[in-house]
Amino acid sequence: MRKTELHTGWTVRATGGPVPQELAERTVPATVPGTVHTDLLDAGLIPDPYLAENEAALAWFHRTSWRYDTVLRAEPAAPGERVDLVFDGLDTVATIELDGVEIGRTANMHRGYRFDVGHLLTGEDQTLTVRFDAALDYAERLQEQVGERPRPYPHPFNAVRKMACSFGWDWGPDLQTAGIWKPVRLERWQTARLAAVRPLATRTHLTVAVDVERSADVNLVAEIYVGEHGRRRLPLPAASGSGTAEIDLPDAPAWWPAGYGEQTLVPITVKLLHQGDNLDRYDTRVGFRDVRLDETPDEHGSAFTLVVNDQPIFVLGLNWIPEDHLLTRLTRDRLERAVDRAAAANANLLRVWGGGIWESDDFYDVCDERGILVWQDFPLACAAYSEEEPLRTEILAEARENVTRLAPHPSLILWNGGNENIWGHEDWGWKEALGDLTWGARYYYEDFPALLAELDPTRPYHPGSPSSPSSTGAHPNDDRYGTRHEWEAWNREDYTFHDRFVPRFCSEFGWQAPPAWATLTATLDAADLCKDSAAFLLHQKAEDGNGKLDRGLAHHMPVPEDFAGWHWATQLNQARATRHAVLHLRSHAPRTMGSILWQLNDCWPVTSWAVVDGHERLKPAWYALRAAYAPRALGFVVRDGVPVLAVLNDSADVWRGSAGFHVSGFALRSDDVVPVPFEVPARSVRLIPVPPSLLAPADPSRSVLVAETETDTGGVRATHLFAEDFDLAYDPAPAKVAVEAVDGGYEVTVSASSYIRDCALLVDRVAPDATVSDMLVDLLPGESHTFSVTTSATVEPSAFADPLVLRSANSLSGTAR
Repeated sequence: MRKTELHTGWTVRATGGPVPQELAERTVPATVPGTVHTDLLDAGLIPDPYLAENEAALAWFHRTSWRYDTVLRAEPAAPGERVDLVFDGLDTVATIELDGVEIGRTANMHRGYRFDVGHLLTGEDQTLTVRFDAALDYAERLQEQVGERPRPYPHPFNAVRKMACSFGWDWGPDLQTAGIWKPVRLERWQTARLAAVRPLATRTHLTVAVDVERSADVNLVAEIYVGEHGRRRLPLPAASGSGTAEIDLPDAPAWWPAGYGEQTLVPITVKLLHQGDNLDRYDTRVGFRDVRLDETPDEHGSAFTLVVNDQPIFVLGLNWIPEDHLLTRLTRDRLERAVDRAAAANANLLRVWGGGIWESDDFYDVCDERGILVWQDFPLACAAYSEEEPLRTEILAEARENVTRLAPHPSLILWNGGNENIWGHEDWGWKEALGDLTWGARYYYEDFPALLAELDPTRPYHPGSPSSPSSTGAHPNDDRYGTRHEWEAWNREDYTFHDRFVPRFCSEFGWQAPPAWATLTATLDAADLCKDSAAFLLHQKAEDGNGKLDRGLAHHMPVPEDFAGWHWATQLNQARATRHAVLHLRSHAPRTMGSILWQLNDCWPVTSWAVVDGHERLKPAWYALRAAYAPRALGFVVRDGVPVLAVLNDSADVWRGSAGFHVSGFALRSDDVVPVPFEVPARSVRLIPVPPSLLAPADPSRSVLVAETETDTGGVRATHLFAEDFDLAYDPAPAKVAVEAVDGGYEVTVSASSYIRDCALLVDRVAPDATVSDMLVDLLPGESHTFSVTTSATVEPSAFADPLVLRSANSLSGTAR
């Protein structure tokens, strides 16, 4: 096998559509892999679509067609040789030509394509062309052919196999990219090649399935090397196109999720041989672990518990969307940073959401190494999908290719049929709109289970998120079964609405906030820094998003009139909503066994549910999540309308300690502590009633209930207020600040003369590259806390005491005094 990358010499130009006159005749250099957007950005011919109102100004892309060209010089196929032109990914509706001769057509960005071109090669310069038609035009034509089906947004994204959120979402731009978005190459081979290799590792066993494509009917051998565990030979007789090796490895090292053990990865090599000659080779890594999904019926309904190596896992998860809307700009380094931010927040799982892509091998490699579990949706989201041709063949082909590609990765723990499609069919008026049209049920309940039974029986499958076991007849979002998405809290109620339900596994919930201040100022002009400017609203995609933010604030505090105050208040409310929901879910373990927050990341600068914004800055909610997902944590939760202390122990050891309860005044700390000993087994939760004498303070407006204990890594504290912020008598200026310059930044010590709630340093306001160690710290009167600030900038120390930088809940209270 000889492989030659075809990544150089490409150009791109528009060939049709509403192209601006200044671009209509331009031919520009093209980067492959890449897209037209990134090529025109590199050439300085379009503005950055992420800034200001540029997204709207670039809507002409939606109806434009493009042509990529390069010069190919390759010798024709020798006798007995195959020469294949291989595209790992084309976005999306493409026609491939060599010297004007059509080679093939594609309409699916989620799969690769291979064309035999040996008979067309001349050994001289030839023009290789890839033409891209507008995916929107194609989808509209196909929709007319197969029938229009329900979806939440205007563009028929459900009628073309392209990343759904490429057409816009309630957190993402509508850019509709086009281009050769994955590698392209020539492959020359003789006799046979490895068409597919599928290693499936369980705790003590390895199955390696090998498929070959032949140009000669000869006997072959696949040699399989398993790290230090030796070599196995798999004969592939002349009449055979595939074979399977079953290898017992009783001493294989175990792979564990983060927080449960080591992430040992074992290299696997498969060599395809004919009479001793090496024809082809495949390399990967596997981790040896067992995984199953426990859905045992119980008195509440039925469980939904992921079990790894016989250890039930409480999932501390985050939903993952594409890290950049312009996918080809993503590097392994950027993916590492993103996954590391999830790990640093104590998360153990990322759910790859179904409106994005089948994630890359780089993403999975990083998760394998960090021990971050991955839940992979089939890319079908929030819509009804045709079960007829041509979509059916494309959906099943991409599923087969990507299940095979991702099979080796131990981090991949669950296949999920899609996002909110089953729920949508049940609740969103689809049945009336569809009539007799198909909507995707065959995929979720027949095709995907059958495909996985053939290709990957080692992992559990869930028909959709949310869904309940079909045998129960329950509603797909029933909290007694399966998975639940909790969106009433954000859309219509308040984050305390979570207290009304005890889901078995909550795979989506969240709260919005704007991005960091430095991200806003890098994205919008100064005149647009107000919540009702056209540019700001273009970066707020949620239906009535600002209205929901304001109503969410109004449950707890006045809605600030100034934009800077509103920005901080909404970020703080997102953090509180995150903490409240997570503590509620964790406190109900083992009845509840999963929390997957919507969402970790953004794909551009936007107001959204992400805890990390589109410029990779941590929002206050990230710090709230880190604390709420800590292996050992305290938190006040509500039972029967009364606060109780949840002692959460997700460590491998028993947690023995004493919770010290007391009520502190805002101005004077109480030393009247009521100790309550506790013992919490490993991976367990205990609820401790609050001493009744502490539940009715003399002045609720000036009192805070505190519980604290010690852990191996320091003190842990939980606080509970007896009223909402607008009824609390905070001191509006309770902090004194001392700043010391240190290597790499500054140490900022905040001392409290009165109770400070949710103390934070918004250090990106001081320097755009600045980060801070902690946020949302509660300080009782007389206490101090030192924040470590990392920055390359030289900062005037007084800047850290600026009221726009040093923030807390105190100044947001309507009765601050």
